[in-house]
Amino acid sequence: MEHDLPTFLGLSEDGDAAPDVVILPLPYELTTSYGQGTAEGPIACLEASAQVEVYETLLGEDLPAGLTFRTEAPWSSDAGSLLEQLDDMEAFLRPWCVGDVFPLALGGEHGILPPLLAALRDHPAIEGDLGRLTVVQIDAHADLRSQLDDEPYSHASAAARALDLGVGCLIQVGVRAHSFEEQQRINEDARITTWFARDVMAPYGGEANWDSLIQMLNSVEGPVHLTFDIDGLDGTLVPATGTPVPGGLTFWHAVQVIETLFSAPKATVISADVNEIARQEDSPLTQFTAAMLATKIVGAHVAARRAGQWKKAASGRAGVRVPMFRRTFTNGPSN
Repeated sequence: MEHDLPTFLGLSEDGDAAPDVVILPLPYELTTSYGQGTAEGPIACLEASAQVEVYETLLGEDLPAGLTFRTEAPWSSDAGSLLEQLDDMEAFLRPWCVGDVFPLALGGEHGILPPLLAALRDHPAIEGDLGRLTVVQIDAHADLRSQLDDEPYSHASAAARALDLGVGCLIQVGVRAHSFEEQQRINEDARITTWFARDVMAPYGGEANWDSLIQMLNSVEGPVHLTFDIDGLDGTLVPATGTPVPGGLTFWHAVQVIETLFSAPKATVISADVNEIARQEDSPLTQFTAAMLATKIVGAHVAARRAGQWKKAASGRAGVRVPMFRRTFTNGPSN
């Protein structure tokens, strides 16, 4: 960890120790279509995390709860094209997706999702077949467009590209802003289940729908990746995110989703990301909210580890991990 960069939760870190949890800042911003600032989001989140209380109620003690956390230096790329940058990001992520550590990525626009999932093909629970993976997406937007502004790897197409990579199941929570094209794909692709905000957050009848969602999450089986676009929360909680939308999840709804998913008896959350973070200048609310979500995800992972629902699939490794290039995106997603 570089000395001028903040650590997750402001904790002291031993760079010589093999980590149990790694925080991966991805300051990626190439296709944002409205508000800007996601390139600064990961560092803003890390800075804010130093003010988050580290006591985790699921554990009955403070984080890191006996584990070793590592905050990796942020990803960067000088590549000249978007596809080359996605390849560079996958290469950066791959050494952390081999099952010996729990990776939590901080973004950056939601375009980080395809390279993150491509990197997960190396995970022993996946063995190259993303059809085994369930992605749970908390988001105001469906992100199922074929393209936006002629860019198929737009942040507005992140979930579509995830499905194109072969993801077996996509569960969307909190969607309340989407297109006719996206509704058609939701209707036609059997891999997609979308829980719209208007149904689960409705003043009348919403509680029953929310209970059904929680039951579904508790019944998920196999490896899971959680992707949390912070605009899935109500816009009042994250006003600086690129496209804040009213009518989203409350903080406690988000906590229940996270805790339910990590404690699902037949599922193992192997990785997660919190994305579309942006620095709020007039108040730390947006980045602090993102930091609290990241902290809850890590706390829920530690609880799952203690319950035997997450086990190391390989021996932990200390030291620097070298990027592993595969050129998935410049050569085509079948690679």
